[in-house]
Amino acid sequence: MRQIPVDTANATVMVAKTPQPKVKDRRTGEIALDKDGVTLMTVEVMFSTPEEVEILKLTVPQPGVSEDLAMGTPVALTGLVASAWENEFNGQKRHGIAFRAVAVTSLAAGASNAKAA
Repeated sequence: MRQIPVDTANATVMVAKTPQPKVKDRRTGEIALDKDGVTLMTVEVMFSTPEEVEILKLTVPQPGVSEDLAMGTPVALTGLVASAWENEFNGQKRHGIAFRAVAVTSLAAGASNAKAA
């Protein structure tokens, strides 16, 4: 599956929903892991550009998620990519775009550390 880099240079990004473990199977509650066995997290962010505002649901490895990401926290997205997906379930085709990032880093923590210095 082709991954398309997403330019975040002109975007304002804030946490829209507190990060949660990504669920692989809703019936069993099994948590999703990447190929290296690292827990994956789901982070919803408000992605605002001068032209539009969207809520994006990102998949991020747990070590790449800053602690204390609360709703409204400004964040930086590292390595954000988009991938088209399509599947068929019970005879119905579905498709969409999946977003994945290497890291979601709080900018509020960086600002408070800079003020303390």
